[in-house]
Amino acid sequence: MKSFARLTIPYIIWITVLIVIPMLMIVLYAFTKDGTLLSFSFTLDNFLRFFQDAIFPSVLWRSLVIAVVTTIICLLIGYPVAYGIAKMKNHQQATIILLITFPMWINMLVRTYAWRGILSASGLSADMKVYIGMVYNFLPFMILQIHGSLSKMDNSLIQAAYDLGANKLETFKRVVLPLSIPGVLSGITLVFLPAVSSFFIPKLLGGGDFVLIGNLIENYFITTNDWNFGSAISLIMAIVVLVSMYLTKRADKNVGESEDA
Repeated sequence: MKSFARLTIPYIIWITVLIVIPMLMIVLYAFTKDGTLLSFSFTLDNFLRFFQDAIFPSVLWRSLVIAVVTTIICLLIGYPVAYGIAKMKNHQQATIILLITFPMWINMLVRTYAWRGILSASGLSADMKVYIGMVYNFLPFMILQIHGSLSKMDNSLIQAAYDLGANKLETFKRVVLPLSIPGVLSGITLVFLPAVSSFFIPKLLGGGDFVLIGNLIENYFITTNDWNFGSAISLIMAIVVLVSMYLTKRADKNVGESEDA
């Protein structure tokens, strides 16, 4: 057991260096005035600035709306696709899943640049271009998660529903859909979280006037060099992400309890 515990040391060091220390620095900068670690002057002005100016909450709200709409679109498209794939033979499923994941082997930034060229002369609005980029990049996550739940489903349960007189619609509502909810919730999480914090998709496809919360964070860290306010926005964004993860986890738990009952 001790030798196994020693194997976790590199991972602990890795997590500490890449996650824990940066998060502590963000918290420190968010609650201080000066952009230096040598002098500490704690304040809440960075957070007050965010909520007192109507522009910043509106950008956060817009980011949440776009993330929610993107998630809904991915769910409406992804569930039928995943359901259809799960109905295929095993070798056919493997081929389709490979085709779906193949574009993901290419860097997301490169794929977004490709869509920028495709949509440049389309005449679509900035919002529509951003939604297309969001859905294209995050739809595979939804499909893979839902397909994972559907492919693991015990087909004998579906057959039992038919034997008890249920038609296809009733079988889907009472057997297939409830058993696939864990995959749906996982897909929602994997789509919503990157969508709400995305910055280069709206920047490349929406033009310079299309600003989401991720663009604000990038701007205050890189362009204006205001790390204190940028850290405050990042911390607010982190709280939103944690709340959404908690709600998703609680929904998954409630679904599990209802199935056990």
